[in-house]
Amino acid sequence: MKILLLEDDYILADLLYHHLKELSYDVLHVDDGQKALDEASSNTFDLMILDINVPKISGLDVIKSIREYNDTTPAILITAYQDTKHLKNGFENGCDDYIKKPFDLEELELRINNIKKRFSIENDEKVIIDSDTYMIPSKNTISVHKTLHQLAKKEIEILLYLTSRKNRVISSDELMQNLWEFEEMPTDATIRVYIRNLRNIIGKDRIKTIRGSGYFFE
Repeated sequence: MKILLLEDDYILADLLYHHLKELSYDVLHVDDGQKALDEASSNTFDLMILDINVPKISGLDVIKSIREYNDTTPAILITAYQDTKHLKNGFENGCDDYIKKPFDLEELELRINNIKKRFSIENDEKVIIDSDTYMIPSKNTISVHKTLHQLAKKEIEILLYLTSRKNRVISSDELMQNLWEFEEMPTDATIRVYIRNLRNIIGKDRIKTIRGSGYFFE
């Protein structure tokens, strides 16, 4: 699991960095908002942990800018503010969770685990799609009507992305930006091939094509 950590307090950053590394996470630390935005734009992360009060660009504006480009990477905001105004502002601009200073490392760990469960990140357990279909992401497998199928890693990633965002149309651009490195961006034709392969396994009616917009999972 790859984490982008934005924190300008070097004592806290060092504490968080080493704690997350001890939990076997791949962590990239930056100390200002512009660096965070640059990294988020050019790399793929599973989670962002962003302090609000940092130099150049606030963590709140970082997440706001990222969301404007349809990047839905889960984000936890860190803040010293105690009022609900900043809490509301954070959620309205796209954060997925909030943690207030001072906090215990155990609390952060619990919030990360909750994000992992919600977004099926590094999930070694079954991800249930319906009563007849489930995935095991760590093994790139899917069971449909008690028949086990092996999928390509990207097929699993696409299916996880679609199923964790039901009731929302997902464009090809959004899939590319969130599931591929910039230098490895596929073509629309490649995305269509992956979608076709998934339909052949889970059923042609499960992934709808919304002409001109993207894909919709039912």
